[in-house]
Amino acid sequence: MHQFEESVYQLIVEASTKLPGDVRRAVNRGMAEENRATRAGLALATISRNIGMAEEQISPICQDTGMLTFIVHTPIMVNQIEMKRSIRAAIQRATKEGKLRPNSVDSLTGENSGDNLGPGTPVIHFEQWENDYIDLRLILKGGGCENKNIQYSLPAELEHLGRAGRDLDGIRKCILHAVYQAQGQGCSAGFIGVGIGGDRTTGYELAKQQLFRAVDDVNPIAELDQLEQYIMQNANKLGIGTMGFGGEVTLLGCKIGTANRLPASFFVSVAYNCWAFRRQGVEIDAVTGEINTWIYEKGSEVSMDQQANDESETDGESASREIVLQTPISEEQIRALRVGDVVVIKGEMHTGRDALHKYLMDHDSPVDLNGAVIYHCGPVMLKDEEGWHVKAAGPTTSIREEPYQGDIIKKFGIRAVIGKGGMGPKTLAALNEHGGVYLNAIGGAAQYYAECIKHVNGVDFMEFGIPEAMWHLNVDGFAAIVTMDSHGDSLHEGVEKNSAEKLASFKEKVF
Repeated sequence: MHQFEESVYQLIVEASTKLPGDVRRAVNRGMAEENRATRAGLALATISRNIGMAEEQISPICQDTGMLTFIVHTPIMVNQIEMKRSIRAAIQRATKEGKLRPNSVDSLTGENSGDNLGPGTPVIHFEQWENDYIDLRLILKGGGCENKNIQYSLPAELEHLGRAGRDLDGIRKCILHAVYQAQGQGCSAGFIGVGIGGDRTTGYELAKQQLFRAVDDVNPIAELDQLEQYIMQNANKLGIGTMGFGGEVTLLGCKIGTANRLPASFFVSVAYNCWAFRRQGVEIDAVTGEINTWIYEKGSEVSMDQQANDESETDGESASREIVLQTPISEEQIRALRVGDVVVIKGEMHTGRDALHKYLMDHDSPVDLNGAVIYHCGPVMLKDEEGWHVKAAGPTTSIREEPYQGDIIKKFGIRAVIGKGGMGPKTLAALNEHGGVYLNAIGGAAQYYAECIKHVNGVDFMEFGIPEAMWHLNVDGFAAIVTMDSHGDSLHEGVEKNSAEKLASFKEKVF
């Protein structure tokens, strides 16, 4: 079991730090289809660079290392209780060494266990089979994309698409709607797994199981193969693009499976996964516990393209200005910014997520936030004798803070909010009234942004846990794009409206 534990640890590290070969090829195909001069093209280039940095530094690709979900097939007579102990021990080690972020939180108290263990975490599915080896697969699915999962009960009325019936065409409409509703909040360009049938629980399980298929495989069911191809051809016509910036590439993979259902129920369940599609698997010798074979091609065997294509400029996106801002930032500097500008931050910024925003609604801040930058980020941190070090620090999905953000901007004088996926009308109104901007960083680019953090100045609210604490970070060269400005303009609002119009064009029956 000691060697089995080491094998599990190796699997966790590989999944967290290196995208598998089939996923890298899909990202490379996406880069080839996107104009590199656009916001989406620049985002894909940053993603490619981040993948290489994570591999080189053996650090998490994305700071949100997600919910660890294991699928384990074991020979008869293998001790699954001991295997579970070994899996938990490997997780504790990987967390301590900064390969995983501590993500297990008590649902009632909000307390973080600190080691990714607790009731319900990790998720381990055991199944016996008649082979003589262990098949162990792992997926790390972060909260941003997990929150964009969606389930439909047919028949249903879908916005912009009308009636979706209990047939293949109704399923088609559900899948297109699932891609539309995710927008850029799930770190597009992404992958989806679709489960047709089952009950509410097994439908979602079936959808997530599809994510373990190889990106380039062919569905053995002809009707589903046809549907997968249709979705891949047409979802990218919605114009949502990488990070929701608009563009040619919104979806990188679609896999669909079916299960029998009750006559009264017809569920279509969609599991959305971001571009940082972290899943890997190993075949393990049941006697020695050693890894015999890696199930998916290891990422180190596939190189990443460094640039998207260089077609002519489109929509004036390449004319974006680049402005360097030193914190604290004045209202005058903010009012001069417009949607599309690239802002490079120097100085101190402060991380803040759900727990901090809730706290600040009724309490004072431990630091002066007038003219400050708040970064929606839950970093991976390690501490040694020299202090704290940032191991991964990409943005989290900002829309969760919509109930708080506008009030906090006005209360504390915050000038810039950095996150991913955009925010809503309440925040946009506060930016306009107070003089602030929303800056969209590249979701999942945790190594790219960690490199911009030069020093950890301090931390408050460690009782919230590492991801939710308020980290005070000194940065240099931290770049993000203005997607909501102080003049009432929102790129996210425009992309959503445009994609809704295109979604409506798929209303007519196809299958």
